[in-house]
Amino acid sequence: MRSKLIAALLVTCGLLVAAQTLVAHHAGTMFDENKTTELTGTIKEFQFTNPHAWIQVMADTKPGEAPKEWSVEWGSPNQLSRQGIRPSTFKAGTRVTMRIHPMRDGSAAGNFVAAKFEDGKVVGRWE
Repeated sequence: MRSKLIAALLVTCGLLVAAQTLVAHHAGTMFDENKTTELTGTIKEFQFTNPHAWIQVMADTKPGEAPKEWSVEWGSPNQLSRQGIRPSTFKAGTRVTMRIHPMRDGSAAGNFVAAKFEDGKVVGRWE
């Protein structure tokens, strides 16, 4: 009886550690969900790969300055495919305005919220 209780406790502890690791990885605490940054620029690359898709955007800056590259993280390709997103959704060279939740550390990256293309097409939660 005692060995069954010890085994059950060990399994429970193992599951709790695994769950904590999973939550920490997917918590998104590096993004500031209270802020939304808007970027306008040109798609450099759409990386439609696991575990998370990434959109590289060459964002406009002040006149006379070179565009600044931003990395925008999104969901998994499986999740995005079920929403109708395809590798061709963000074609290199396309002009776009994106809304993201920026990184807390101020680096040129963020979590995808929405995108609006020049033709008026909207992807995501444009509110």
